[in-house]
Amino acid sequence: MISKVIFDVIVVGAGHAGIEACLAAARRGCTTLMMTLNLDHIGQMSCNPAIGGIGKGHLVKEIDALGGEMARAIDETGIQFRILNTKKGPAVRASRAQADKALYRMRMKRVLENCPGLTLRQGSVEALIVEDGLIKGVETQIGERFYGRKVILTTGTFLKGLIHIGDRNYSAGRAGDFAVHGLSESLVSLGFKVGRLKTGTCPRLDSRTIDYSELVVQDGDQPPQPFSFSSSGVTQRQVPCHITYTNSRTHEIIRSAMHRSPMYSGVIKSRGPRYCPSIEDKIHRFADKDRHQIFLEPEGLDTVEVYPNGLSTSLPLDVQVEMVRSIKGLEQAEIMRHGYAIEYDYFEPTQLFPSLETKLVKGLYHAGQINGTTGYEEAAAQGIMAGINAALSLRGEEPLVFSRDQAYIGVLIDDLVTKGTDSEPYRMFTSRAEYRLLLREDNADLRLSETGHRIGLAGEAEYQRFKEKKLAIDELIGYLDNNQLIPDGETNSRLEAIGKMALKNSTKLSQLLRRPEISLADIRVIYPKIIKYSRGVDLQVEVQIKYEGYVNRQNEIVERFQKMEDVRLPEDIDYSQISGISREVCEKLIRIQPCSLGQASRISGITPAAITLLSFYLKKRKSA
Repeated sequence: MISKVIFDVIVVGAGHAGIEACLAAARRGCTTLMMTLNLDHIGQMSCNPAIGGIGKGHLVKEIDALGGEMARAIDETGIQFRILNTKKGPAVRASRAQADKALYRMRMKRVLENCPGLTLRQGSVEALIVEDGLIKGVETQIGERFYGRKVILTTGTFLKGLIHIGDRNYSAGRAGDFAVHGLSESLVSLGFKVGRLKTGTCPRLDSRTIDYSELVVQDGDQPPQPFSFSSSGVTQRQVPCHITYTNSRTHEIIRSAMHRSPMYSGVIKSRGPRYCPSIEDKIHRFADKDRHQIFLEPEGLDTVEVYPNGLSTSLPLDVQVEMVRSIKGLEQAEIMRHGYAIEYDYFEPTQLFPSLETKLVKGLYHAGQINGTTGYEEAAAQGIMAGINAALSLRGEEPLVFSRDQAYIGVLIDDLVTKGTDSEPYRMFTSRAEYRLLLREDNADLRLSETGHRIGLAGEAEYQRFKEKKLAIDELIGYLDNNQLIPDGETNSRLEAIGKMALKNSTKLSQLLRRPEISLADIRVIYPKIIKYSRGVDLQVEVQIKYEGYVNRQNEIVERFQKMEDVRLPEDIDYSQISGISREVCEKLIRIQPCSLGQASRISGITPAAITLLSFYLKKRKSA
């Protein structure tokens, strides 16, 4: 069967990348088709029931500022919200929320079903239709053909997925869903370089069989702070998590069964996520530690399933049971779903342009785990960018590409297309961003809302809220700059009442706020005449004033960085003609095809000397 409709965009996959890609394309006015293996599993959280975290929360905020859906979805379905790293600087503070997995999934499906211009279809895409290096459509397992001008692959762990539990393994995209084989072979036949990665998940426990009486309770923040800049607040019921720990008995059980772990028996040869190791990895790599923290996270309000975060494993089921029951509070715990590891195909992301369009097939885009990343948030960030750029390309417009000083999304994609994954799943951290003081969670809307509105994703209401917030920030900063505290008895008594040093000289309110020990809340107590603003405005003003000097210095560094980014590399450049560069450097430049001198400088193995030679060559070519 051949569809008579030619879609503007076809998205393969309905995970977190696929959702954002579909919505971005459809909301931009493109006729869009979403193809998925199971319409009931749209937005499935295959691993932990949470959104956000260090580095990841930054991505969610940026997606929201651009007009994406993830932040709004978690605000409506989250059951515990926390701000992490509150005792550290604003650059590394991050939001995280536990989700009701079922509510999240149903909410996302409802949004997609009601999106104008978006068609949902269940089916397994097994091949791409390509003519003369141009994407034309997709073909399903049963021979259906759907034609589209652009195709975005967001295939998650489904490409030749293989689940491992002890010495047993079976083909699956995740537990309960079958794998896809033909599509991976189709990509290889087109010349794409394929690799294998591994990830895993924890067993799910029956809450009714857990003894919480002696466990540490971890409550969320009160009041819970929403993710989305457009959310007025969180209304649904909030629940606590609990903390327990592994112990010497747990570790002995794991060590004695290590030969039955597919990771250590040699059955699994691919690498898993370095920064989210299995419990077997933890025991092996951190042999000096006598315990590891386990977070017991409810999977929803209307389910008894609990996710023991920190206990990812592929050990045999009998060992999983013994291991779990050796942990305090879990002595009688029943496993409802076993933990497992999964191997899957990914395709080297250096085969992509920064727009996420592939270099080998025009009109084909990759987003999410197919690019070697791990995490819902990383996937969603790539998904929205692929959807945006597919839509822009259809209109003949230049792609949207963020630089490393503009967004964590820019850092993520630049790392992938320039450096690749180094054969292990890529995860976002704040440490990956050189300019993280500029790329804070709190200012994601100030950085990206203008762009979201310009490209047609951020709605008018959201954009108006952004403009009002920006105006309020400027007003409050102006007020603090233009008003002084006089060191009279009333002022100093208020300072002493909140445990602060008395003033000796008249001081601007903004200057007082620069003191490390003084907050804007303190100044409001000392100087009650200040106009009331929203929490978001107060936070932004406090950060901008306190860190002004540091931000200015980082902006100076960005200006120097931008000079290299502004030097574009012609598409027809012949690197073999550049005198003095090594064959290795030449091969890397040809393979990556960097867009700028700055990007070339970030390719692994490209030396400063090679960049100097490349710069001289460009100047000579320009003057010729």
